[in-house]
Amino acid sequence: MTLKSYLDILPRLVRYNLQIIFANKFIWFLLTALVFFGYFMYRTAYQADDINEGTVYGIMLLPAFLLVFYPAVFGIQNDEDNRILEILFGIPNYRYKVWMVRLLIIYVAVFVILVLFGYIAVFMLYPINPFEMAFQLMFPVLFLGNLAFLISTLTRSGNGTAVLIIIVGVALLILPMFGQFGWTYSRSMWFPYLNPFELPGYTHPMIWDATILKNRGFLLAGAVIWMMLGLLSLQKREKFA
Repeated sequence: MTLKSYLDILPRLVRYNLQIIFANKFIWFLLTALVFFGYFMYRTAYQADDINEGTVYGIMLLPAFLLVFYPAVFGIQNDEDNRILEILFGIPNYRYKVWMVRLLIIYVAVFVILVLFGYIAVFMLYPINPFEMAFQLMFPVLFLGNLAFLISTLTRSGNGTAVLIIIVGVALLILPMFGQFGWTYSRSMWFPYLNPFELPGYTHPMIWDATILKNRGFLLAGAVIWMMLGLLSLQKREKFA
C-alpha cells in the first residue's frame, strides 16, 4: 500500500474509531468533567488565599480522569456488546493494529480537551501554560487509563472494571492520610497524584526536580507495562468466547 493510500484511509480510520470509542455515554463524562472543573474553579476563586499552577493542576486532575474513564473502562465491553470483538480477533496481530491505535486516539483526544480546559483556566482563574499543564496531567492519566484498560481485559465487564478502578483510585488518594507514612508517600516518586507544580517548602528545588523526573518515569513505565499486559490478555480469545 502506498503512502497516498495510507493518507486517504487515515482520516476515515480515525473517524470510525472515534465513533466507536466515544459513543454512547462519553458525552456525559465530558459534561461531568466540565461541571466539576467549573465548580472547583469557582470554589478556588472564592476560598483560596493563594492560587498558582499547582492549584490549577489539582483542579484539573479529577476532570482529566473522568475524560479517560469511559473509553478505557468500557471499550472492551462496547466491542463485545456490538458483536465486533470476534471480527477484531480475526485481524492478524490484532493487539497491535487495533487497540494500540485506539489507545493513541483516546489519549490524543484527552490531551486536546485538557488543553482547552487549560485555556479556560487561563481566562477564568490563573495564567498557566495550557500545553505544559496538559502534558503533566497526561502522566497520571496514562498510568490509570492503561490500568483500567488492563483490568477491563481481565473482567470483560465495564461495570466491574469501573468498581475496581474506583477502589484503586480512592485507595491511592487516601493513603497520604495515614500519618507519617502517608505524608512521606505523598511527596515521593511513587505517588501517582504527585503535583509537579507544588514545591514543598522544606525541599531543595534540585531534589524536587529529580523526584518529579523519577515520578514521571515511574508513571510512564507503569503505563507501558499495563498496556502490554492488557494487549497480551486480549490474545487469550477463549476468555471472550
